[in-house]
Amino acid sequence: MATVLPVPIEFELPDGWHAAPPDEAGAPGAAFVAVHPDTRQAGFTPNITISGEYRADQAALAELADESVGRLGQAAQDVTVADRTEIDSLDAPGLTQVVLMRHDSGDTVRDLVQCQVYLSMTDVHDRSRRAVLQLAMTATTEQLDDVIGDFQQFVASVRPEPRQP
Repeated sequence: MATVLPVPIEFELPDGWHAAPPDEAGAPGAAFVAVHPDTRQAGFTPNITISGEYRADQAALAELADESVGRLGQAAQDVTVADRTEIDSLDAPGLTQVVLMRHDSGDTVRDLVQCQVYLSMTDVHDRSRRAVLQLAMTATTEQLDDVIGDFQQFVASVRPEPRQP
């Protein structure tokens, strides 16, 4: 079942990307999923997911990224963090990481790349609460060059939704 984000956001999907129901797209814990059907190859469609949660703890974003790698390791093999960069910002710290993995779906083994972006936003009314958003794009290694620019464009478009009067 799809989840709800802890904070409302706005974003723009690049051309060729289409929203998909999270349950049908195989991402039931996500709040939003988009797929790029034009680049589907060998039964795999690149996808973008958005998920998030309130965190009462003060876990560093690197710890949260490690948790994600652990979850991926339960569903895939040879899970490796290829790159990780922390973004220092007092207002909205972030972290990006690239995870390589091999996924065996029974009759097909695929080498996948997942690009993850973590954004942390502190509640302006209660500094002890923070929302953490995870933006992720998953593609096969063959599809990556075709969709990585779109993911970067998508990430650059994400912003908090303005409050309605």
